[in-house]
Amino acid sequence: MLKIGSYNELVVQREVDFGVYLNPKEEEVLLPAKYVPENTRPGDKLRVFVYTDSQDRVVATTREPYAVAGEFAYLEVLSVVSFGAFVDWGLEKDLLVPKNEQQVKMKVGKKYIVKVCLDKKTGRVYASTKIAQNCKKIPSDLVRGSRVSLLIYRLTTIGIMAIVDNKYSGLLYRSQSYEPLSIGDKRDGYIIRIREDGKIDLSLKQPGYGSVSGSSARVIGVLKRSGGFIGCDDKSSPEDIKKYFSMSKKEFKRTIGGLYKSRLIEMVDNGIRLKRF
Repeated sequence: MLKIGSYNELVVQREVDFGVYLNPKEEEVLLPAKYVPENTRPGDKLRVFVYTDSQDRVVATTREPYAVAGEFAYLEVLSVVSFGAFVDWGLEKDLLVPKNEQQVKMKVGKKYIVKVCLDKKTGRVYASTKIAQNCKKIPSDLVRGSRVSLLIYRLTTIGIMAIVDNKYSGLLYRSQSYEPLSIGDKRDGYIIRIREDGKIDLSLKQPGYGSVSGSSARVIGVLKRSGGFIGCDDKSSPEDIKKYFSMSKKEFKRTIGGLYKSRLIEMVDNGIRLKRF
């Protein structure tokens, strides 16, 4: 059965002047000539993306969209019409965001996080900017400490909203983020907590001592770039520590404690020095 809005592996059935037909006749789909790989013959298996064209005919392409049905992406608006907005998703046919699927009124030239969706009744692929409503609610496959992929989709006063593993919505508290983030940014993150109501708390750093190696590398890197010494130690203000090392004071103290025990740094007046610079 054809999976519209997704990749399919289909067999070439017959050649015509304007392309090749894939799949048995009762569910055949055209791959236009400009997308047919050189030396393709009947019987060959091709990996193609299947969708509907502007006349609602099912067609195939070897081009890859920026996202398939069920995925989220950061896409640019190319045009706005009375019934919605069209975004660039990497194919000849632009992707429609219907007017009733827009969280805010979309504008030409701006980029938005969207979810690519499939209308199973019509076979049409469309997009929605209603992110939270299109995320799964119960993260049954996640536990505390899980490493996950994040796509930033909203900035709030409390924190940063991110799509987790292309499925869920989670919150990255600003106290757990020590770098500037923008909508559309992708990062690896970690699950800090899954609340009883299914809400997910996130961090860019692995919980507990699992983050020490990465933090240690950051401290050593900063010291090297500063000539082996920085006037910042465990008595410095949280603001200074964040400015130099992009981490909390608690993590900084834990990290330099480990580096000191490993004899990689030494504590000197008003700062720390790299011993093996």
